[in-house]
Amino acid sequence: MVFLTILLFSYLQMSQQIQKTTANSKEMISNPRLIPVHGTLNIVRNQNVTLSCHSDSGSPPVRYTLFKHNQKVSTLNRPDLTPSLFNLTINSANDVGEYKCKAENNISSGGKYSNSLNFTLLEPVSKPMLSSPTAQAKKGQNVTLSCLSENGSLPITYIFFRGRQSISPPVKMQKREAAVIFLFINSSSDFGPYKCRAENSVHNNTKYSNSFNFTLAEKFKSTMSSTGFTSTTNAEESEDYVIYAEIEPVKTEEYINFSAIRREDGKAEERACATIYSKAIFRD
Repeated sequence: MVFLTILLFSYLQMSQQIQKTTANSKEMISNPRLIPVHGTLNIVRNQNVTLSCHSDSGSPPVRYTLFKHNQKVSTLNRPDLTPSLFNLTINSANDVGEYKCKAENNISSGGKYSNSLNFTLLEPVSKPMLSSPTAQAKKGQNVTLSCLSENGSLPITYIFFRGRQSISPPVKMQKREAAVIFLFINSSSDFGPYKCRAENSVHNNTKYSNSFNFTLAEKFKSTMSSTGFTSTTNAEESEDYVIYAEIEPVKTEEYINFSAIRREDGKAEERACATIYSKAIFRD
């Protein structure tokens, strides 16, 4: 009889211990962590991304729900505490924003929410435009070159080239403004060709500009005709042209009649060209 009493008492103690252990094993879920699997939140259009939602502690099974701007995106059930993976495709700016996930188990009330994540949509740079306010230049002159991509996520980095050789360190622009460099025309090779390159944080998206060349400013020489008028001639040409003009007053307007005499290779022979009429308007 005493033996049966001891046995019954031991059974009751063991049962209570099992119930206590079972009760303790039903643990509320912890706050989950939401992280990008590939470790970056900077993405481009039509890119596939994967988000991991995971609670470190809590009694399984666990139900994970992903939200974007408080709207449910997807729900996944896990029989254990392994991470739940959500696959997304970012097609437009509407797909970026604040993402959160919620974890809940059978004993949780309302579930627990994770940290928030925000994607940044990157736009590739467009082809930059290389230009200069000075199209013509001469030796000994200072000139400028400007390079600008009108589209693309900031910051944008620009590099200038003459031929295939870089002539500037990288210029990083934090605003939508052109990168500008200053040049000194010292020799014929300084006239070009020039190009610039634009790139931002979008991988494998480098764009080159149009090619740009400065043209040599023409030099002119002057000759004085017998009538006292000056003519200008391209110094690099072998032929001279002398322009004669005479002014005929007509009331409030004056007309200038031009005739051109062409001399070739210093010959005495002269050929008269057609008379050219122009109308001169005099203003105060």
